Amino acid sequence: MASSVGTISETPESGSTPEASDSPARRGRVRGRRAAIMAVPAVAITAGLAILTAEGALGVQFAISGMPFTVTAESLDGTGFEQFGGLDNMADNSPNAGDTGGQVLVVTSAIKNATLTKLCQSVDLGGTNLLIKAGQGEKKVEATDLTTDSTELTGNASFDNIEIGNDASTLTKAGVKGPIGVFSQQADTVHIGDLRQTNYATTAAVFKLPGLKLSFSSKGC
Repeated sequence: MASSVGTISETPESGSTPEASDSPARRGRVRGRRAAIMAVPAVAITAGLAILTAEGALGVQFAISGMPFTVTAESLDGTGFEQFGGLDNMADNSPNAGDTGGQVLVVTSAIKNATLTKLCQSVDLGGTNLLIKAGQGEKKVEATDLTTDSTELTGNASFDNIEIGNDASTLTKAGVKGPIGVFSQQADTVHIGDLRQTNYATTAAVFKLPGLKLSFSSKGC
């Protein structure tokens, strides 16, 4: 992912008296600004994502556990689709951080309105799986303002009016904007058959789960 750096003006404010160009105070400020500019590429994406998350621009607004979970569905149909790269952050000193530094590189998928058939979600708790199923009958799972942060997604996909290569900060289809300078894509509609995801986070404004069943199982989805 790329990042962009704005121009920093060093012109004195109107009405102020400029200091001599070689004064210690001015040299210190210039050095400080240069150091800040050099540091931006390493932290801009993380800081930008933290700001966007705090403002509710991204789907995930919480520290992730760092435990991945599997989501499958026979089919997913959505209107208003967006997708872009991002970073999820674990809680400080999370035992699941390992050597990741507490961050997971993810692909955020945002869908304004979605329906899913035969939804299954499972998380490996070590020796057993927490299993959630819904939408197994005639009624489908329904979600509004759905976002998923995934490290893997497979299925048979089709899109209507897809745009590929957008800047993530300019997306309009699902009402979610990603970080500036990040590659993204969006479409009017999306259909994915035989959906399978490895996720670290899911959010939705509304999530309707007809026929919800929660259980423990030796097998996941």
